[in-house]
This record gives sequence, C-alpha cells and structure tokens, in this order.
Amino acid sequence: MSNKYEMTGTIVQISETQSFASGFQKREFVIETGGQYSNSVKFAFVKDKCEILDRYQVRDKVTVSFNIKGNEYKGRHYVDLQAWRIEREDNQAQPATAQAPAQGTEENDEIPF
Repeated sequence: MSNKYEMTGTIVQISETQSFASGFQKREFVIETGGQYSNSVKFAFVKDKCEILDRYQVRDKVTVSFNIKGNEYKGRHYVDLQAWRIEREDNQAQPATAQAPAQGTEENDEIPF
C-alpha cells in the first residue's frame, strides 16, 4: 500500500513558520478543494521544506503531494497531512518576472540603435 497522496485546490491560508525548542519547524497552509462538496484541508511542510511556501500566495491553484502521518499521545490519536511537494496548476498565469523572452525571435534580433 502506497502512503503518497495528491490533492488539488486553491490556497486560502498560509501561516508563518513555527519553530519549537527542539529545533523542529513546521509551516501550515490550507487549500479548498472546490466543487459541490468543497473541503478545507490543512497541510504542513516540515523542517527545511517550510521555505517552499515563500513562492506561493493565497488564491494560487495548486496540487499538493503529501503523506498521511498518524500518532498516539496519551490515549488520543492524531493525524497530520505532511506535504512534500506543491505545484501550481499549468493553466495559471505566472508573474511577468518569471517569464523570460524567447531567444531568436524577430523582436530580440533587432537592435534599437
């Protein structure tokens, strides 16, 4: 049985990175899945992956790859969705600064002086 999952939705919240005395870090974010039975689902990046969220913002449509982590503490059971990859949907426009002009086009071949 594989413990790798994916979910697509729109980011509705990104929290600041939380640091703990043990040196552990986590950064949570929430996506809404949309559709007739929309869900709000909370994920967390941990350790050195927290900074991945710096490239994303609320309203970005993304696909999140994650593992389900469960544990027991004092007789209670907890489940966390631990993200390990996030990608923007292909049909979403990228910021203008992220797009470089193609080389070899007529526009680039003409020198203005």
